[in-house]
Amino acid sequence: MLRKFLTGASCAALFGLGTPAMAQTDLTMYYPISVGGPLTDVVDGMINAFQQSHPDIRVKAVYSGNYDETRVRALSALRGGEPVQLSVLGALDTHDLVEQGLVEPFDPIATEADEKAWLQGFYPALMANGTLDGHVWGIPFQRSTIVMYYNKDMFRAAGLDPEQPPLTWTQMVEMGQKLTQPGRYGVMIPSTGYPYWMFQALAIQNGQKLMNDAGTEVFLNTPASVEALAFFRDLAAKYKISPAGTIEWGTLRQAFVQGQTAMMWHTTGNLTAVRQEAKFDFGVAMLPANVQPGSPTGGGNFYLFKGASDAQKKAALTFIRWMTAPERAAQWSIATGYVGTSQAAYETPALQTYASEFPQALVARDQLAVAIPEFATYETARVRELLSNAVQAALTDAKTPQAALDEAQAQADRLLRPFR
Repeated sequence: MLRKFLTGASCAALFGLGTPAMAQTDLTMYYPISVGGPLTDVVDGMINAFQQSHPDIRVKAVYSGNYDETRVRALSALRGGEPVQLSVLGALDTHDLVEQGLVEPFDPIATEADEKAWLQGFYPALMANGTLDGHVWGIPFQRSTIVMYYNKDMFRAAGLDPEQPPLTWTQMVEMGQKLTQPGRYGVMIPSTGYPYWMFQALAIQNGQKLMNDAGTEVFLNTPASVEALAFFRDLAAKYKISPAGTIEWGTLRQAFVQGQTAMMWHTTGNLTAVRQEAKFDFGVAMLPANVQPGSPTGGGNFYLFKGASDAQKKAALTFIRWMTAPERAAQWSIATGYVGTSQAAYETPALQTYASEFPQALVARDQLAVAIPEFATYETARVRELLSNAVQAALTDAKTPQAALDEAQAQADRLLRPFR
């Protein structure tokens, strides 16, 4: 489906092409490619279609690995004097980008009535990470939540109802025990790449927010947080339904489609790739609850770097509005599995038709009702690393959950103290 999506004819049909002309305003955009599917080709197709209908704007995309690698490369280019106007960076990077004075807010630029309405059109849960101090710094684009993928064929073979995935931690353990057998685990939750993200999901399901809204304080070693990390570890150590140690983010999708696990937690950004690769009937469900249901949002926002000329700012606004318009958001969601960023996207004929044929595509959207902002603070990268290291230390039995989170809390407090 993705290759067809990329042909000149299909780009014309999906995005609307005009008559090519020489570009007058140049934009450079750093873009992360870190999850399933040939997303580089998809983004290239969208950019080409935009330029055909906007011949006065030329967009150069620089593809640069995952979110962390993209941030490093984009900021290195900026500091080296290279012209960089745009990037899709992690939605959780807002605090640091603003604090370092690297980005421009969008609301002072989007001043026309239709532009203001556009800013109000996104799902509030997706806007939370990009809004700070009363300004909009990040525009949702490549956005996700964590969802549970499960093998319906394995559920049937184990005597489980394939239309009833686990709703609670207890049910996940009980079902996982029935699904585990030699060469196959009941559930896998990745713990490399983004261990803080998966742990944040468990923490909120146990009733614990990990940071305050201002990004100046974290709550890593509360009893509820420690209990959540202990449960994460116990999936392997106590219940034996998950492999011991860490589970690789980058290869877990392949493990699922190859039948090595009956259930997996992963980004909805892998949905289309799973659909293409799985040779079995699979379902998608919201994450199970303990005290409450919940998942953090994730993924990337568009950011506008300082230093752009007025013409480049207006061109960037034009480009981002085009990329996030309901029709494009719908096609992006279909091509990738990422969440359509507005209700208007789900009202388009394309996404309504797709969802009627493939209802799994609506799970991530529906989960936004109980979603929280992704873990984000000042000194985000360093605090996030502390938390990820603590999670991995507990999962590998290098430290107890309590000791690992106590240490992370103490170090995070030192980093965040200047911002309180």
